[in-house]
Amino acid sequence: MAPAKTIFTVGHSNLEAADFLSLLARAGIEIVADVRSLPQSARFPQFSQQALENLLRGKNIAYKFFGEELGGRPDDPAAYFDDGRVNYPARRRSFAFQTGLERLLKLAQEKTVALLCAEEDPLDCHRFLMISPELVAAGVPPVHIRKDGSRESQEAAENRLLEAHGFADVAANTLFPEARTEALEKAYELQSARAAFRVDRAALQTR
Repeated sequence: MAPAKTIFTVGHSNLEAADFLSLLARAGIEIVADVRSLPQSARFPQFSQQALENLLRGKNIAYKFFGEELGGRPDDPAAYFDDGRVNYPARRRSFAFQTGLERLLKLAQEKTVALLCAEEDPLDCHRFLMISPELVAAGVPPVHIRKDGSRESQEAAENRLLEAHGFADVAANTLFPEARTEALEKAYELQSARAAFRVDRAALQTR
């Protein structure tokens, strides 16, 4: 497989349509890969699926839906802990997720892709907590587009995550990479416990 181009991620947040399109243009985005399980927004209708697809088409940006494979609210009951929280490591191991990841990486060989979700800060979103570790493992660490137009590397985002959970001492430690890796795994776990989607136990049992 040919190496993928840089893969970006972006959260639409409460941006106006023109400002969102400007972010994409400045990064040279050619495909938006929507990783929202439910690609609708009552508060920001410009980001509902059909409206967004039309908006992007007007700027010659392709829209691809990945919510079934890479979404943060999977239908598979095996992707949830007993307390109703999404189990990101389990979801990453699923056939559906791996199929979606393969499709994403193939797209990224030829085009510049941005993963789209709602949250502005990647640390609060499954695009970072669930998807990004697999992109790193595939040798394509993503770059996160922030609301102000700045770009945050995956390493910088991971360092923020480490610092947020009390691991600042290993955030940029290149002498002991094993310690950083171990701390990062724990920090991902702690952040996921805060940010991952949850369903109530009754709903989980009927899935």
